[in-house]
Amino acid sequence: MGTNIPLERIDDNRWLIPQRYNDAMRVPGMVYADDELIQTILSDNALQQVANVASLPGIVGHSLGMPDIHWGYGFPVGGVAATDAETGVVSPGGIGFDINCGVRLLATDLHYDQVKGKVAELADRLFDNLPSGVGTDGMRQLTEQEMHDVMVQGARWAVDEGYGFAEDIDMTEEQGCLEGADPSAVSKHAIQRGRKQLGSLGSGNHFCEIQMVDHIYNQEAADAMGIGRKGQIVATLHCGSRGMGHQVAEDYIKLAEAKQEDFGFHLVDRQLACLPLDSEEGQAYLGAMKCAANFAWANRQLLMHGVRQSFASVFGRKARPKDLPLVYDVCHNIAKMEEYEIDGEMKRVCVHRKGATRAFPAGHPALPEKYQAIGQPVLIPGDMGRYSFMLVGAPGSMEQSFGSCCHGAGRRMSRTAAKKAVGSKQLLEMLEKKGVTVRVHSKNLLAEEAPQAYKDAQQVVNVVHNAGLASLVVRLRPLIVVKG
Repeated sequence: MGTNIPLERIDDNRWLIPQRYNDAMRVPGMVYADDELIQTILSDNALQQVANVASLPGIVGHSLGMPDIHWGYGFPVGGVAATDAETGVVSPGGIGFDINCGVRLLATDLHYDQVKGKVAELADRLFDNLPSGVGTDGMRQLTEQEMHDVMVQGARWAVDEGYGFAEDIDMTEEQGCLEGADPSAVSKHAIQRGRKQLGSLGSGNHFCEIQMVDHIYNQEAADAMGIGRKGQIVATLHCGSRGMGHQVAEDYIKLAEAKQEDFGFHLVDRQLACLPLDSEEGQAYLGAMKCAANFAWANRQLLMHGVRQSFASVFGRKARPKDLPLVYDVCHNIAKMEEYEIDGEMKRVCVHRKGATRAFPAGHPALPEKYQAIGQPVLIPGDMGRYSFMLVGAPGSMEQSFGSCCHGAGRRMSRTAAKKAVGSKQLLEMLEKKGVTVRVHSKNLLAEEAPQAYKDAQQVVNVVHNAGLASLVVRLRPLIVVKG
């Protein structure tokens, strides 16, 4: 547990792990949390992992932990780290097994009063149209050539195939495609897994939720996003690169572990196994990771098409972008080459975001014109019994956290503990009383995602808001949940 780590309080929202804690640390650790959240964080090994990450070759600034932080593979989930582009490394475990797991949100022109009488019908249609569950085949079975094109083109391939509109691309992080994807760096096994699964939710914490705008914190930003009416209906998708991304991670974690001695690395945790950015192996991983990231963007594009078709069917309208526009799509398991001011000079770094969301402020050149005045939309799912949030990136993210903030509520219970705490039947009854309609393939797995298994997302977003990493815009309440 993290109770033996010497935390130094910086302010109401930040805690420092000094380098003196461990001789292997090359930089200090920094954790974002309030008084209550830090006690929850201390109850698992996440802080030790923040300290471990601080030992990576070439790491700069701080090893960071967001308020939704919890124990993960090598890196904590909710961890951010940047390594020097010339002398640093990339750690496959620091991106994780679900490469480009991410969130996209669609607005609708519907109000709750127009939907409340058709909730069950809409839930059924979504459940039918969005393949979900462990190992499920997707909406589109790909040929080898199509799989190659998806890995290189990302969301653009899906739009060209009729699954969406050109407007969707502009509202997707990186326009739904990382340049430099290298299909030759992806194993045949990973490709075979991906060919069957494009357009599928998967299982675990992945979902489609229909939500209602419950509270507006910033009317100007909410209006700019097209979600400025209380009671307005929106749709959120949370999923990633499915078995394809998992296989890429597995392949390169094994490669990295086998190469540590060759590269002269002696890391404090073998799960941090890493590859020099300037090595053939490091470049191969980045090329394969980009393929998986592009697959994930295409995957969410197909699923969004299924959401639009569902609304069109139930409410007798066309699935046009003006009726169900994409507000934004963000990823939260990724490595990106970006530039930041470090120790007074601009440096190019490889930013690892594992369970962390990009949160660029207003005026950043990477943002679409629509959001230049307000900042990048930041989508933070909470849990299926309470609420989720929309924020916008704030200037503090560039100064403190390599343009990053939290990605969700963060687990406070393991999946095993959650299943012991509540039964699926009891959970479904509780959600029904809260006005949440659930459609799920495996009721046995549902308890793993019970609201009580997660931290309170309101506390989590309050911390990043108060720390100046991102600013609150709207709160969303769940009405329909579709899961695997």
